[in-house]
Amino acid sequence: MPVTVVIGSQWGDEGKGKVVDLLSPEVDIVARYQGGANAGHTICWDDKEFVLHLIPSGIFHDGVSCVIGNGVVIDPVALMDEIEMIRDLGYRVEGRLLISHNAHLIMPYHKRIEEARERAMDAGAIGTTGRGIGPAYVDKFARTGVRVVDLLDRDVLKEKLTRSIEEKNAVLESVYGAEKLDVDAIIDEYVEFDKLIDPFVTDTTEFLCTALSDGKRILAEGAQGSLLDIDFGTYPFVTSSHPTVGGCCTGLGIPPTHIDRTIGIVKAYSTRVGNGPFATELKDDTGEALRRVGLEFGATTGRPRRCGWLDLVALRYTTRINGFTDIAIMKLDVLSDLEEIKVCTAYEFAGKQNIRFPNDLQTLENVKPIYDTFPGWKANITGVTAMEDLPEEARSYIAMIESYLGIPARIVSTGPKRSQTILR
Repeated sequence: MPVTVVIGSQWGDEGKGKVVDLLSPEVDIVARYQGGANAGHTICWDDKEFVLHLIPSGIFHDGVSCVIGNGVVIDPVALMDEIEMIRDLGYRVEGRLLISHNAHLIMPYHKRIEEARERAMDAGAIGTTGRGIGPAYVDKFARTGVRVVDLLDRDVLKEKLTRSIEEKNAVLESVYGAEKLDVDAIIDEYVEFDKLIDPFVTDTTEFLCTALSDGKRILAEGAQGSLLDIDFGTYPFVTSSHPTVGGCCTGLGIPPTHIDRTIGIVKAYSTRVGNGPFATELKDDTGEALRRVGLEFGATTGRPRRCGWLDLVALRYTTRINGFTDIAIMKLDVLSDLEEIKVCTAYEFAGKQNIRFPNDLQTLENVKPIYDTFPGWKANITGVTAMEDLPEEARSYIAMIESYLGIPARIVSTGPKRSQTILR
Protein backbone atom coordinates (compact mmCIF):
# COMPACT_ATOMS: atom_id res chain seq x y z
CA MET A 1 0.00 0.00 0.00
CA PRO A 2 2.33 2.67 -1.29
CA VAL A 3 0.63 6.02 -0.48
CA THR A 4 1.99 8.42 2.13
CA VAL A 5 -0.03 11.51 3.02
CA VAL A 6 1.59 14.66 4.44
CA ILE A 7 -0.93 16.63 6.48
CA GLY A 8 -0.74 19.88 8.43
CA SER A 9 -1.80 19.15 12.00
CA GLN A 10 -2.39 22.74 13.16
CA TRP A 11 -3.58 25.89 11.33
CA GLY A 12 -1.20 25.52 8.40
CA ASP A 13 2.31 26.94 7.97
CA GLU A 14 3.77 23.94 9.83
CA GLY A 15 6.52 23.16 7.29
CA LYS A 16 4.84 20.67 4.94
CA GLY A 17 6.86 21.92 1.95
CA LYS A 18 10.16 20.95 3.55
CA VAL A 19 8.91 17.48 4.50
CA VAL A 20 7.53 16.80 1.02
CA ASP A 21 10.81 17.99 -0.47
CA LEU A 22 12.72 15.66 1.89
CA LEU A 23 10.60 12.61 1.08
CA SER A 24 10.30 13.19 -2.68
CA PRO A 25 13.49 11.24 -3.62
CA GLU A 26 11.84 8.12 -2.11
CA VAL A 27 8.69 8.27 -4.28
CA ASP A 28 7.65 8.27 -7.93
CA ILE A 29 4.80 10.80 -7.76
CA VAL A 30 3.93 13.79 -5.57
CA ALA A 31 0.28 14.79 -5.79
CA ARG A 32 -1.43 17.89 -4.38
CA TYR A 33 -5.01 17.13 -3.35
CA GLN A 34 -6.81 20.32 -2.21
CA GLY A 35 -6.65 24.08 -1.67
CA GLY A 36 -5.38 26.64 -4.11
CA ALA A 37 -2.89 29.47 -4.37
CA ASN A 38 -3.76 30.45 -0.80
CA ALA A 39 -1.15 27.87 0.24
CA GLY A 40 2.53 28.68 0.43
CA HIS A 41 5.02 25.82 0.71
CA THR A 42 8.57 27.06 1.33
CA ILE A 43 11.63 25.03 0.32
CA CYS A 44 15.24 25.98 1.13
CA TRP A 45 18.56 24.68 -0.14
CA ASP A 46 21.95 26.15 -1.08
CA ASP A 47 21.04 29.37 0.79
CA LYS A 48 18.10 29.86 -1.59
CA GLU A 49 14.39 29.95 -0.73
CA PHE A 50 11.50 29.10 -3.03
CA VAL A 51 7.77 29.33 -2.37
CA LEU A 52 5.30 27.15 -4.28
CA HIS A 53 1.56 27.83 -4.19
CA LEU A 54 0.09 25.23 -6.55
CA ILE A 55 2.75 22.94 -8.00
CA PRO A 56 3.69 20.06 -5.66
CA SER A 57 6.93 20.44 -3.71
CA GLY A 58 8.47 17.42 -5.42
CA ILE A 59 9.02 19.36 -8.65
CA PHE A 60 12.66 20.08 -7.76
CA HIS A 61 13.55 16.38 -7.92
CA ASP A 62 14.21 14.99 -11.41
CA GLY A 63 12.36 11.77 -12.12
CA VAL A 64 9.44 12.65 -9.84
CA SER A 65 6.07 13.28 -11.51
CA CYS A 66 3.90 15.99 -9.97
CA VAL A 67 0.10 15.97 -10.03
CA ILE A 68 -2.39 18.77 -9.34
CA GLY A 69 -5.55 16.85 -8.49
CA ASN A 70 -9.22 17.52 -9.07
CA GLY A 71 -9.62 18.77 -5.49
CA VAL A 72 -7.41 21.80 -6.16
CA VAL A 73 -8.82 25.12 -7.41
CA ILE A 74 -6.40 26.62 -9.92
CA ASP A 75 -5.51 30.26 -10.39
CA PRO A 76 -4.19 30.44 -13.99
CA VAL A 77 -1.96 33.45 -13.32
CA ALA A 78 -0.35 31.90 -10.24
CA LEU A 79 0.12 28.58 -12.03
CA MET A 80 1.85 30.05 -15.08
CA ASP A 81 4.07 32.22 -12.88
CA GLU A 82 5.20 29.10 -11.00
CA ILE A 83 5.82 27.14 -14.18
CA GLU A 84 8.00 29.95 -15.52
CA MET A 85 9.89 30.23 -12.22
CA ILE A 86 10.67 26.52 -12.24
CA ARG A 87 11.77 26.62 -15.88
CA ASP A 88 14.02 29.60 -15.17
CA LEU A 89 15.68 27.60 -12.40
CA GLY A 90 16.59 24.94 -14.96
CA TYR A 91 14.05 22.26 -14.04
CA ARG A 92 11.95 20.45 -16.61
CA VAL A 93 8.20 20.85 -16.22
CA GLU A 94 6.87 19.34 -19.47
CA GLY A 95 6.19 15.62 -19.10
CA ARG A 96 6.46 15.86 -15.32
CA LEU A 97 3.55 18.12 -14.32
CA LEU A 98 0.06 16.67 -14.76
CA ILE A 99 -3.12 18.68 -14.11
CA SER A 100 -6.55 17.17 -13.58
CA HIS A 101 -9.06 17.97 -16.30
CA ASN A 102 -11.69 18.07 -13.53
CA ALA A 103 -9.95 20.71 -11.41
CA HIS A 104 -11.95 23.91 -10.99
CA LEU A 105 -10.63 27.30 -12.06
CA ILE A 106 -10.49 30.49 -10.04
CA MET A 107 -12.06 33.25 -12.10
CA PRO A 108 -11.51 37.02 -11.75
CA TYR A 109 -14.96 37.40 -10.21
CA HIS A 110 -14.07 35.02 -7.40
CA LYS A 111 -11.33 37.35 -6.20
CA ARG A 112 -13.50 40.43 -6.62
CA ILE A 113 -16.36 38.94 -4.62
CA GLU A 114 -14.08 37.70 -1.84
CA GLU A 115 -12.40 41.10 -1.48
CA ALA A 116 -15.76 42.90 -1.48
CA ARG A 117 -17.24 40.51 1.07
CA GLU A 118 -14.28 40.84 3.44
CA ARG A 119 -14.46 44.64 3.27
CA ALA A 120 -18.20 44.56 3.96
CA MET A 121 -17.79 42.23 6.95
CA ASP A 122 -15.06 44.44 8.49
CA ALA A 123 -14.65 43.30 12.11
CA GLY A 124 -16.42 40.01 11.42
CA ALA A 125 -14.14 39.11 8.49
CA ILE A 126 -12.66 35.61 8.34
CA GLY A 127 -9.23 36.96 7.37
CA THR A 128 -8.91 35.21 4.01
CA THR A 129 -5.93 35.48 1.68
CA GLY A 130 -8.04 37.29 -0.93
CA ARG A 131 -7.14 34.68 -3.57
CA GLY A 132 -10.75 33.82 -4.42
CA ILE A 133 -10.53 30.31 -2.98
CA GLY A 134 -13.79 30.33 -1.01
CA PRO A 135 -15.99 31.69 -3.82
CA ALA A 136 -14.44 29.17 -6.25
CA TYR A 137 -15.40 26.30 -3.96
CA VAL A 138 -18.87 27.83 -3.50
CA ASP A 139 -19.39 27.68 -7.28
CA LYS A 140 -17.99 24.15 -7.38
CA PHE A 141 -20.57 22.86 -4.92
CA ALA A 142 -23.33 24.99 -6.42
CA ARG A 143 -22.49 23.17 -9.70
CA THR A 144 -21.84 26.41 -11.52
CA GLY A 145 -18.04 26.30 -11.51
CA VAL A 146 -15.72 26.34 -14.51
CA ARG A 147 -13.42 23.32 -14.81
CA VAL A 148 -10.25 22.88 -16.83
CA VAL A 149 -12.13 20.63 -19.27
CA ASP A 150 -14.54 23.50 -20.04
CA LEU A 151 -11.69 25.40 -21.70
CA LEU A 152 -11.68 22.92 -24.59
CA ASP A 153 -14.85 24.33 -26.14
CA ARG A 154 -15.11 28.11 -26.51
CA ASP A 155 -18.89 27.99 -27.01
CA VAL A 156 -19.46 25.94 -23.87
CA LEU A 157 -17.08 28.22 -21.97
CA LYS A 158 -18.89 31.34 -23.18
CA GLU A 159 -22.27 29.96 -22.22
CA LYS A 160 -21.13 29.04 -18.71
CA LEU A 161 -19.24 32.28 -18.15
CA THR A 162 -22.00 34.51 -19.49
CA ARG A 163 -24.48 32.99 -17.08
CA SER A 164 -22.06 33.13 -14.13
CA ILE A 165 -20.80 36.63 -14.78
CA GLU A 166 -24.31 38.05 -15.16
CA GLU A 167 -25.12 36.67 -11.74
CA LYS A 168 -21.84 37.85 -10.21
CA ASN A 169 -22.18 41.32 -11.74
CA ALA A 170 -25.60 41.65 -10.15
CA VAL A 171 -24.09 40.81 -6.76
CA LEU A 172 -21.07 43.08 -7.23
CA GLU A 173 -23.19 46.05 -8.27
CA SER A 174 -26.26 45.80 -6.09
CA VAL A 175 -24.74 44.35 -2.91
CA TYR A 176 -21.19 45.70 -2.85
CA GLY A 177 -21.37 48.69 -5.21
CA ALA A 178 -18.43 47.34 -7.20
CA GLU A 179 -17.64 47.66 -10.90
CA LYS A 180 -19.02 45.10 -13.39
CA LEU A 181 -16.85 42.53 -15.16
CA ASP A 182 -16.38 42.20 -18.94
CA VAL A 183 -17.51 38.75 -20.15
CA ASP A 184 -15.68 38.77 -23.49
CA ALA A 185 -12.40 39.93 -21.96
CA ILE A 186 -12.49 37.07 -19.45
CA ILE A 187 -13.31 34.52 -22.16
CA ASP A 188 -10.39 35.72 -24.29
CA GLU A 189 -8.05 35.52 -21.30
CA TYR A 190 -9.02 31.95 -20.41
CA VAL A 191 -8.97 30.69 -24.01
CA GLU A 192 -5.34 31.87 -24.15
CA PHE A 193 -4.68 30.14 -20.84
CA ASP A 194 -6.03 26.90 -22.32
CA LYS A 195 -3.33 26.99 -25.02
CA LEU A 196 -0.66 27.22 -22.31
CA ILE A 197 -2.08 24.61 -19.96
CA ASP A 198 -3.21 22.02 -22.52
CA PRO A 199 0.08 20.02 -22.62
CA PHE A 200 -0.25 19.34 -18.89
CA VAL A 201 -3.92 18.36 -18.72
CA THR A 202 -4.93 14.70 -18.31
CA ASP A 203 -7.19 12.33 -16.40
CA THR A 204 -5.05 12.32 -13.25
CA THR A 205 -7.24 9.80 -11.42
CA GLU A 206 -6.61 7.26 -14.17
CA PHE A 207 -2.90 8.12 -14.08
CA LEU A 208 -2.66 7.66 -10.30
CA CYS A 209 -4.68 4.44 -10.16
CA THR A 210 -2.59 2.95 -12.98
CA ALA A 211 0.55 3.98 -11.10
CA LEU A 212 -0.71 2.20 -7.98
CA SER A 213 -1.41 -0.94 -10.01
CA ASP A 214 2.15 -0.75 -11.32
CA GLY A 215 3.55 -0.56 -7.78
CA LYS A 216 4.56 3.10 -7.95
CA ARG A 217 4.95 5.08 -4.73
CA ILE A 218 2.83 8.20 -4.24
CA LEU A 219 3.27 11.06 -1.80
CA ALA A 220 0.06 13.06 -1.32
CA GLU A 221 0.60 16.68 -0.31
CA GLY A 222 -2.04 18.60 1.61
CA ALA A 223 -2.29 22.36 1.95
CA GLN A 224 -3.30 24.46 4.97
CA GLY A 225 -3.88 22.50 8.21
CA SER A 226 -6.38 20.19 9.86
CA LEU A 227 -7.74 22.90 12.16
CA LEU A 228 -8.75 24.79 9.01
CA ASP A 229 -10.77 21.88 7.62
CA ILE A 230 -14.25 23.01 6.54
CA ASP A 231 -15.89 20.28 8.67
CA PHE A 232 -13.37 19.55 11.43
CA GLY A 233 -11.70 22.93 11.87
CA THR A 234 -12.52 26.01 13.95
CA TYR A 235 -15.56 26.91 11.85
CA PRO A 236 -16.30 29.51 10.48
CA PHE A 237 -12.63 30.56 10.64
CA VAL A 238 -11.56 27.80 8.28
CA THR A 239 -10.62 27.19 4.67
CA SER A 240 -13.09 25.92 2.05
CA SER A 241 -11.70 22.44 1.50
CA HIS A 242 -10.59 19.31 3.37
CA PRO A 243 -6.89 19.44 4.39
CA THR A 244 -7.54 16.29 6.46
CA VAL A 245 -6.82 12.78 5.21
CA GLY A 246 -10.24 12.31 3.60
CA GLY A 247 -9.43 15.16 1.22
CA CYS A 248 -6.65 13.02 -0.24
CA CYS A 249 -9.12 10.39 -1.42
CA THR A 250 -11.71 12.79 -2.84
CA GLY A 251 -9.14 15.25 -4.19
CA LEU A 252 -7.13 12.66 -6.11
CA GLY A 253 -9.38 9.64 -6.57
CA ILE A 254 -7.08 7.43 -4.51
CA PRO A 255 -8.83 4.60 -2.59
CA PRO A 256 -8.24 4.83 1.18
CA THR A 257 -7.10 1.20 1.24
CA HIS A 258 -3.88 2.28 -0.49
CA ILE A 259 -2.82 4.73 2.25
CA ASP A 260 -0.31 3.18 4.63
CA ARG A 261 1.32 6.23 6.23
CA THR A 262 -0.10 9.56 7.36
CA ILE A 263 2.47 12.06 8.62
CA GLY A 264 1.28 14.91 10.82
CA ILE A 265 3.42 18.01 10.40
CA VAL A 266 3.72 19.72 13.78
CA LYS A 267 5.38 23.04 14.50
CA ALA A 268 7.18 22.92 17.89
CA TYR A 269 4.91 25.77 18.95
CA SER A 270 1.64 27.05 17.49
CA THR A 271 0.88 29.75 14.91
CA ARG A 272 -2.20 31.00 13.13
CA VAL A 273 -2.77 33.47 10.28
CA GLY A 274 -6.05 35.33 10.09
CA ASN A 275 -8.87 35.53 12.60
CA GLY A 276 -10.38 32.84 14.79
CA PRO A 277 -9.94 31.20 18.22
CA PHE A 278 -6.41 30.40 19.37
CA ALA A 279 -6.35 29.15 22.97
CA THR A 280 -2.57 29.29 23.53
CA GLU A 281 -1.87 32.58 21.72
CA LEU A 282 0.81 34.76 23.34
CA LYS A 283 0.22 38.49 23.05
CA ASP A 284 3.41 39.37 24.91
CA ASP A 285 7.17 39.55 24.44
CA THR A 286 7.46 35.76 24.19
CA GLY A 287 4.94 35.67 21.35
CA GLU A 288 6.80 38.46 19.59
CA ALA A 289 10.11 36.62 20.08
CA LEU A 290 8.68 33.45 18.49
CA ARG A 291 7.48 35.53 15.54
CA ARG A 292 10.85 37.25 15.14
CA VAL A 293 13.09 34.20 15.55
CA GLY A 294 10.78 31.90 13.61
CA LEU A 295 10.28 34.43 10.79
CA GLU A 296 6.57 33.94 11.22
CA PHE A 297 5.12 35.82 8.30
CA GLY A 298 2.73 34.24 5.80
CA ALA A 299 4.42 32.74 2.72
CA THR A 300 1.42 33.74 0.60
CA THR A 301 0.32 37.08 2.08
CA GLY A 302 3.27 38.23 4.17
CA ARG A 303 0.92 38.80 7.11
CA PRO A 304 2.46 38.36 10.59
CA ARG A 305 1.42 35.08 12.14
CA ARG A 306 -0.10 34.91 15.60
CA CYS A 307 2.18 32.82 17.83
CA GLY A 308 1.66 30.75 20.99
CA TRP A 309 2.63 27.66 22.92
CA LEU A 310 2.17 24.16 21.53
CA ASP A 311 -1.42 22.98 22.03
CA LEU A 312 -1.43 19.23 22.63
CA VAL A 313 -5.20 19.11 23.12
CA ALA A 314 -5.69 20.34 19.57
CA LEU A 315 -2.89 18.10 18.33
CA ARG A 316 -4.44 15.03 19.96
CA TYR A 317 -7.68 15.86 18.13
CA THR A 318 -6.06 16.15 14.69
CA THR A 319 -3.98 13.02 15.33
CA ARG A 320 -7.20 11.07 15.89
CA ILE A 321 -9.23 12.36 12.95
CA ASN A 322 -6.34 11.82 10.53
CA GLY A 323 -4.98 8.59 11.99
CA PHE A 324 -1.41 9.90 12.05
CA THR A 325 1.09 7.05 12.03
CA ASP A 326 3.90 9.43 12.96
CA ILE A 327 4.72 13.12 13.19
CA ALA A 328 7.38 15.51 11.97
CA ILE A 329 8.31 18.17 14.53
CA MET A 330 9.35 21.37 12.77
CA LYS A 331 11.20 24.50 13.88
CA LEU A 332 12.49 22.98 17.12
CA ASP A 333 15.46 25.34 16.87
CA VAL A 334 13.21 28.40 17.27
CA LEU A 335 12.70 27.50 20.95
CA SER A 336 16.43 27.43 21.71
CA ASP A 337 16.68 30.80 23.49
CA LEU A 338 13.81 30.24 25.93
CA GLU A 339 14.44 29.72 29.65
CA GLU A 340 11.27 27.66 29.95
CA ILE A 341 8.73 26.24 27.53
CA LYS A 342 5.04 25.78 28.22
CA VAL A 343 2.79 23.20 26.63
CA CYS A 344 -1.00 23.08 26.81
CA THR A 345 -2.04 19.63 28.03
CA ALA A 346 -5.70 20.28 28.93
CA TYR A 347 -8.47 22.87 28.69
CA GLU A 348 -10.57 24.26 31.50
CA PHE A 349 -14.17 25.18 30.71
CA ALA A 350 -17.08 25.83 33.07
CA GLY A 351 -14.88 24.86 36.01
CA LYS A 352 -13.89 21.45 34.59
CA GLN A 353 -10.70 20.22 32.97
CA ASN A 354 -10.88 18.23 29.75
CA ILE A 355 -8.55 16.95 27.03
CA ARG A 356 -11.29 16.95 24.39
CA PHE A 357 -10.91 19.60 21.70
CA PRO A 358 -14.23 21.40 21.16
CA ASN A 359 -14.33 22.65 17.58
CA ASP A 360 -17.48 24.68 18.17
CA LEU A 361 -16.70 28.37 18.34
CA GLN A 362 -18.80 29.15 21.39
CA THR A 363 -16.86 26.72 23.59
CA LEU A 364 -13.42 27.17 22.09
CA GLU A 365 -13.43 30.94 22.55
CA ASN A 366 -13.97 30.46 26.28
CA VAL A 367 -11.57 27.65 27.20
CA LYS A 368 -8.62 28.31 29.49
CA PRO A 369 -5.42 26.44 28.55
CA ILE A 370 -3.83 24.36 31.31
CA TYR A 371 -0.05 24.32 30.94
CA ASP A 372 2.81 22.06 31.90
CA THR A 373 6.16 23.85 32.07
CA PHE A 374 9.44 22.39 30.84
CA PRO A 375 13.01 23.72 31.08
CA GLY A 376 14.50 25.21 27.93
CA TRP A 377 17.85 24.05 26.62
CA LYS A 378 19.47 27.45 26.03
CA ALA A 379 21.77 26.06 23.34
CA ASN A 380 21.98 26.56 19.59
CA ILE A 381 20.70 23.37 17.94
CA THR A 382 20.44 24.76 14.41
CA GLY A 383 21.65 22.14 11.95
CA VAL A 384 21.81 19.23 14.40
CA THR A 385 21.20 15.98 12.48
CA ALA A 386 21.29 13.30 15.21
CA MET A 387 19.07 12.88 18.27
CA GLU A 388 22.02 12.13 20.52
CA ASP A 389 23.51 15.54 19.69
CA LEU A 390 20.46 17.39 21.00
CA PRO A 391 20.53 18.69 24.60
CA GLU A 392 18.75 16.44 27.08
CA GLU A 393 15.99 19.05 27.55
CA ALA A 394 15.25 19.07 23.81
CA ARG A 395 15.09 15.26 23.70
CA SER A 396 12.75 15.31 26.69
CA TYR A 397 10.50 17.83 24.95
CA ILE A 398 10.22 15.53 21.91
CA ALA A 399 9.62 12.48 24.11
CA MET A 400 6.84 14.30 25.98
CA ILE A 401 5.01 15.07 22.70
CA GLU A 402 5.40 11.46 21.54
CA SER A 403 4.10 10.14 24.87
CA TYR A 404 1.04 12.43 24.88
CA LEU A 405 0.05 11.50 21.32
CA GLY A 406 1.11 7.86 21.46
CA ILE A 407 2.98 8.03 18.12
CA PRO A 408 6.66 8.57 17.21
CA ALA A 409 8.33 11.65 15.80
CA ARG A 410 10.20 10.23 12.79
CA ILE A 411 11.39 13.65 11.54
CA VAL A 412 12.71 16.57 13.58
CA SER A 413 13.62 19.82 11.83
CA THR A 414 16.43 21.95 13.26
CA GLY A 415 16.51 24.61 10.54
CA PRO A 416 14.91 25.54 7.22
CA LYS A 417 17.40 23.75 4.93
CA ARG A 418 17.08 20.20 3.66
CA SER A 419 20.25 19.22 5.51
CA GLN A 420 19.09 20.62 8.86
CA THR A 421 16.99 17.61 9.74
CA ILE A 422 17.02 14.61 12.06
CA LEU A 423 15.64 11.49 10.34
CA ARG A 424 14.83 8.65 12.73
